[in-house]
Amino acid sequence: MPPPAPETRLVFARVAWLTLAYTIAVVVWGAYVRATGSGAGCGAHWPLCDGVVLPRSPRLETVIELTHRVTSGIDLLLVLLLGLWARLRFPPRDRVRRAALASVLLMLSEALIGAGLVLFGLVADDRSEVRAGVLALHLTNTFLLLAALALTAHFARHPAPAVAGRRWSWGGALGALAAMLVIGTTGAVTALGDTLFPAESLRHGLAQDVSPTAHLLVRVRVWHPLFAVAGSIAIAAFATGCQRRFAGALGRLSALLVALLTTQLLAGAVNVALLAPVWLQLVHLALADAIWIVLVVLVAAARDAELAAHQTSSGPIIASPIGTAALPKGPG
Repeated sequence: MPPPAPETRLVFARVAWLTLAYTIAVVVWGAYVRATGSGAGCGAHWPLCDGVVLPRSPRLETVIELTHRVTSGIDLLLVLLLGLWARLRFPPRDRVRRAALASVLLMLSEALIGAGLVLFGLVADDRSEVRAGVLALHLTNTFLLLAALALTAHFARHPAPAVAGRRWSWGGALGALAAMLVIGTTGAVTALGDTLFPAESLRHGLAQDVSPTAHLLVRVRVWHPLFAVAGSIAIAAFATGCQRRFAGALGRLSALLVALLTTQLLAGAVNVALLAPVWLQLVHLALADAIWIVLVVLVAAARDAELAAHQTSSGPIIASPIGTAALPKGPG
């Protein structure tokens, strides 16, 4: 199968970015379901709602949960169609096709985790440590899904550099990605704690956090800001290294990442001061999703730029903001 024309790649990339944007909206609405305690709005039924397709005279919690299920179903269909399109238009070994397949698999696992939360009663007022663990798993899967969709769109516009026999050590990039995953998972558990153990005041919240008898979901609230600050410094250091190394679009992407990190830290501080209002929790999550997506695209773009810059050079180890690369000796 020949590679698609540039026009086809452009249209595909735009559709993939739109699918990603819709997926982010679904994720944020899912956080609204959790924050409002509406996860049990359809009872312990899935995929049906209260045992029926469309409940009559539904409660507000039911409307919120059912809306999330409907929008999630539409999202699943969009990702499946995107994966089918990639399979039909891109060669078997094209990285767009692989990223689209990963998106489909991660979307299916996303649906299964969501169904498990409902069927096992890990919603609404459930305060078990199992729910915290599943929620962290859910956030990790969500981040991986967003990464796969972002890479599907990015790769569609940027074919892989023609470099054979390369070996690559990711170094700082893996550290930055891991830091963001830790920030995200602890943030998700912290948000659950804010919902289940709301503080009456900032002083009351601090007293809850340091109490030796505090629930796990409350104790995590102490650690999340520390992880967020330390992780943001590591990510910003990686982005700054990329900004020094690369000009043009990659430099702007690095600057955007640092700006988003700064905004997120400020939003987190305000979130604590205002005792985690629902609207600010949603803004906080949307910013985290944006940071993750920009970071993933920056890693992919920097790796390609490094390979393209040295694909004809002789190959001792070459330092980069991502790590080191041992490249094959080029002609001449």
